[in-house]
Order: sequence, then C-alpha cells, then structure tokens
Amino acid sequence: MTSVAEQAGTQTEAPRPSPGVARKASAWARRAPLLPALIFMIIVTQLPFVATLVISFMDWNAYYPDERGFAGFDNFVRVFTDVNMRDAVWTTILLTAGVVLISLVLGLGIALLLDRKFRGRGAVRTMMIAPFLVVPVAAALIWKHALYNPEYGLFNGALTWVWGLFGSDNPPQPDWISNMPLWAVIFSLVWQWTPFMMLILLAGLQGRPLDVIEAARIDGANNWQIFRSMTLPHLRQYLELGALLGSIYIVQNFDAVFTITSGGLGTANLPYTIYQIFYQAHDYGRASAAAVIVVIGTIIIATFALRTVSSLFKEEGRR
Repeated sequence: MTSVAEQAGTQTEAPRPSPGVARKASAWARRAPLLPALIFMIIVTQLPFVATLVISFMDWNAYYPDERGFAGFDNFVRVFTDVNMRDAVWTTILLTAGVVLISLVLGLGIALLLDRKFRGRGAVRTMMIAPFLVVPVAAALIWKHALYNPEYGLFNGALTWVWGLFGSDNPPQPDWISNMPLWAVIFSLVWQWTPFMMLILLAGLQGRPLDVIEAARIDGANNWQIFRSMTLPHLRQYLELGALLGSIYIVQNFDAVFTITSGGLGTANLPYTIYQIFYQAHDYGRASAAAVIVVIGTIIIATFALRTVSSLFKEEGRR
C-alpha cells in the first residue's frame, strides 16, 4: 500500500508541458528581447513605404488641392512615358555603371598591392579607407571647390605647374564641371567608393588557398598566370558582391548630383528627378510612383546581393 504522503504528492504534482510547447516557449523567450527593435524598424522603414505606395495611386498636387483623388496607375504610366524621366533613368544607368566598374578595377589593383607584406601596411590600409568615411556632402563639396574650381582648384593648379615646367605661360584652365559634368560626378563617387570595393576584394584575397598558389609557383607559373587562372576566379563572387552592393547605394545617390551640378547639364538621375517632382513641381503622386519604381529596382538588386552573400557563407562553411 502506498503511504498517505505518496498519495498526497501524487495528487499535487503539476502536469508537465509537452516538448513542443516547451520548445515554443524557449523560442519566444529568445526572440522577445528583439521585438522592440523589430517594431521600431517596421515603424521607421515600412510604414513610410506603405504611405508612399498609397500616395503613388493618388492624383495629389499641392498646386491643385481641390482635385485630389484616386488616380489608379496613371502616375506610373506618366513616369514611364515622361521624356525627362527616361533621360533620368539613362543617366542613372550610366552613372551607376561608370562608378561601379571604375571603382572595382581600382579597388582590385589597390587590394592586390595591399595584400603584399611591407612596412607600414596597416597605416596605409587605414588611410586608403578614409575617403569612404567622409560624409557624402562634404566629399562632393571638396571635389566641387577644392579640385574642380577653374580659378583656385587643385586640378588647374597642377596644370599650371606642369605647363610651367615646359616654359609655357598660358596653361589651359578648363572648367571641369561645365566641360564634363557627368564625369565630374562619376570621379567624385569613384574616389569615395573605391575603398569600399578594396575592402571587399582584400577580404577575398585573404581567403585564397595559399598552398595551392605555392604549388603553382613551384610548377613554374608566373604572377600573371596565377592571377588569371587562380586569383581572379576566386574573387569572382567578391567582385559580384561589390558590384551589387555598390549599385544599390549609387542608384540612390543624391548628394553628389545635387552638390556638384544641381542636376544640370544632363546629370539629373532618378533621385534628383524625384526631388524636383516632389519639392519643385509638388506633384506628390507622380513623385511617389517614381520612388516606388526605384525601391522595386533596388529590391531586385538586393536580392541578387543576398544570394551572393549566402553562397559566400556556404563556401566558408565547407572549408
């Protein structure tokens, strides 16, 4: 016979939760501290986008407040049929492609140099990433006034010095922004984004299989053959990642265009054109429709970037 104490203990014993309920409770206990941050991110990022999406389907112009109403897809049709918008799309493509390609080539060359061992390499690496840390507006102002200015800019000062070495008294003093406006914006962005590409490619170079490279050197391969057949294929995914991430940010660039050329001389890209439609024409519906299109394009590019990052992580996990 069981004792009275055992019977009392059996009667008061609480039922144990099932393993599934316990796992769910443990998962929520881990996720609960992240909920405030998640809610804050949704409020800050997603609610404005939802509001922009709603406005993009409205006929809303501040100059005609009494005519506000639902417009359907008319704003999107106007965006795709507007000549200025098509020119802005083409300018954005040229600007993005030029900055990304030149930055990748320069970043690759600098990364190959900084991958070598030499005295003061750490200090040189730190100095090389400094342009990427400069505030974009400040960087654009530096290029506009300290470098491009035809009267006291560094470029024309260098031309004066070089022509003086050859005994010429009339050196050329070009107005760089007026003569090549789009390239003026591209060069300023290349200066700022080359360190970003360099960091990504330098990280890729650090992960090369050095034993395989040493074996290739022993077999008689020269530096160019090693770079072409081993280093460049290894860096392919890092090049793709740099191009995708750079495209995401440069497509949205507004600071350099606004500061250097104010969107003139054929340099108005999509963000600057949206700014003009919103703040100057006060056509909120059409500006929101153009902004939605830019966001969708950015999301598509970001999807490819995330796939590239995922594949890089998988390769690192297999090593």
